[in-house]
Amino acid sequence: MTLSIGTRAPDFTLPATDGREISLDGLKGRKVVLYFYPKDDTSGCTLEAQNFQALKAEFTSADTEIVGVSPDGLKSHDKFRAKYGLDFTLASDEATAMLQTYGVWIEKSMYGRKYMGVERTTVLIDRNGLIAQLWSKVKVPGHAEEVLKAAQALG
Repeated sequence: MTLSIGTRAPDFTLPATDGREISLDGLKGRKVVLYFYPKDDTSGCTLEAQNFQALKAEFTSADTEIVGVSPDGLKSHDKFRAKYGLDFTLASDEATAMLQTYGVWIEKSMYGRKYMGVERTTVLIDRNGLIAQLWSKVKVPGHAEEVLKAAQALG
């Protein structure tokens, strides 16, 4: 599925940190930063999470919920959050169904070996559940700041 700005974000329900489930429907009325990342506790994913964490107060002021999604399990997410002091939600999609629905579960290649993995992507969803902004093939430096500006501009 190809996502596009102005269309309804696909609904999802996933197990999340703090022993709860998270769903897009349950976040209705708030803005949501849904960021997809490949793996807990790797250099790029750690930096991205730390950058979002550093701006968490500003995202909260903009009435915007941050949700990180990867195929890692909840135990991995819990360790990752504890190690880096992350206090936003991480959701687990071990079956990759939601990752596939959002079009971020793709064939990748490293050192000539092909495998399936997450393409670093961020989706900003407005209060009505519509896609307000999309960032594909995200480069981590400066990304969280760019997403925050877009969330603040969304009003």
